[in-house]
Amino acid sequence: MSKACNIMRLALLQLKGSKDKLANLENACNKIQEVVQEHGPRLITLPECFNSPYGTKYFREYAECIPTGTTSQQLSDLAKKCNVYIIGGSIPELGENDNVYNTCTVWSPQGQLIAKHRKMHLFDIDVKGGMRFKESDTLTAGNDFTIIEIDGHKIGIGICYDIRFEEMARIYRNAGCEMLIYPAAFNMTTGPLHWELLQRSRANDNQLFVATVSPARDETAEYVAYGHSMVIDPWAKIMKSAKEGEETIIADIDFSMVEQVRQQIPTSCQRRRDLYETSKKC
Repeated sequence: MSKACNIMRLALLQLKGSKDKLANLENACNKIQEVVQEHGPRLITLPECFNSPYGTKYFREYAECIPTGTTSQQLSDLAKKCNVYIIGGSIPELGENDNVYNTCTVWSPQGQLIAKHRKMHLFDIDVKGGMRFKESDTLTAGNDFTIIEIDGHKIGIGICYDIRFEEMARIYRNAGCEMLIYPAAFNMTTGPLHWELLQRSRANDNQLFVATVSPARDETAEYVAYGHSMVIDPWAKIMKSAKEGEETIIADIDFSMVEQVRQQIPTSCQRRRDLYETSKKC
């Protein structure tokens, strides 16, 4: 593969949110078209719950069917119009048996739905003196790993709390992924403590790129997102980082770095697989 084929331009859109679903969707569509015109990315990623407020009382109210809902249709049309891959952050999905999922959609430049990731690990926490939140009050957990392939490069998809589970990232690495992407909305308790730490840990452990896309911070919201969308390289160094507000990050991902790092520090072949292994259920 040529050097040119190894480089992918990635755009992360850290977007403001509100209770107005159509306004949120319009803002996302406008920002997608702007970044395509100005930077020509191959892949664009949106934040977690980009079309709705983040909160258990909102998930069912804002839920849509995929791929027939308004949000899916607009992302499909825009991916085709702009000839770009779109990772649609996440939206509340109304699924089978009336279950609601926190779901990421992925759209090809032909406007086709090529993958759908339902958040596998639900955010149920109670931090003394800090954040209490229980997604399982409303949401159902997904059970499937999600790997997409763009220009010969495999990318694993997770959503927010999924990033805390290193086994999930290891399974993606074992399957040949060179990048992990997590639409995520860490809060003002967990964000300062663990946001950067977790991303750099997953990148370092698995010697791959990690990208996260947060909503922009809104101090007036019921759930205040931390912001600071990031791209981390396989050395676990921060390539790009947003601040708190609405912002677009552009990063040229050189996938040849993945193999370079893995050759220089060959942890994969040095694992004691005679003693331990990370694998998924068949």
